[in-house]
Amino acid sequence: MPNSIALPATTDYFGDALQLDMLTNLSTHGWSQHSLFLPETLRLALASECADLAASGALKSAGVGRTAVLTVQPAIRGDQILWLNPGQSQACDAYLAIMESLRLLLNQHFYLGLEEYESHFAFYAPGRAYLRHLDRFRDDDSRTVSVVIYLNQDWLPDQGGALRLHPQGLASLDVSPIGATMVLFLSAEMLHEVFPASRDRLSLTGWFRRRA
Repeated sequence: MPNSIALPATTDYFGDALQLDMLTNLSTHGWSQHSLFLPETLRLALASECADLAASGALKSAGVGRTAVLTVQPAIRGDQILWLNPGQSQACDAYLAIMESLRLLLNQHFYLGLEEYESHFAFYAPGRAYLRHLDRFRDDDSRTVSVVIYLNQDWLPDQGGALRLHPQGLASLDVSPIGATMVLFLSAEMLHEVFPASRDRLSLTGWFRRRA
């Protein structure tokens, strides 16, 4: 991992063209996709951290349902995760700073009242998947905008692992997990699923939350 992560100032991270494309697509379609969202040095550092955590056994099988009744069901959800915390690593802090800038941008334009961002590493071993689901719980509407950022190196389409989005009333859309690609979508509206891959699949998954 590099000793330092060189990033643009977070106030300058979202240029005018990126802002316009992101905000227009999210408002019009309920989702937005952007290639090369992360600087390569940051993607490499985060990918290395995720792979090291997986190799050390620090990642844990993700559950299905709410915290009080969370159950591990690999046939439904097959990823292993670790939640990010401030101070965990320089790379994670750099990523969380970018997401804080995005939180402010979304509030400025959409008045969503987003108060925080939560995120975890998501590691899918070959053959693992996540069946179709929504990110918002029926009894908790705090998750508002979902974020997926891929960390994979040199991903090829025939390796699988696509994220399939199901926009309401429209044809489904597949997003290949190419490194540094970001996908945003509305948590309460966008059914989505993750298809199995033939190699390890690394990403960051997170949610901008408003007050419950």
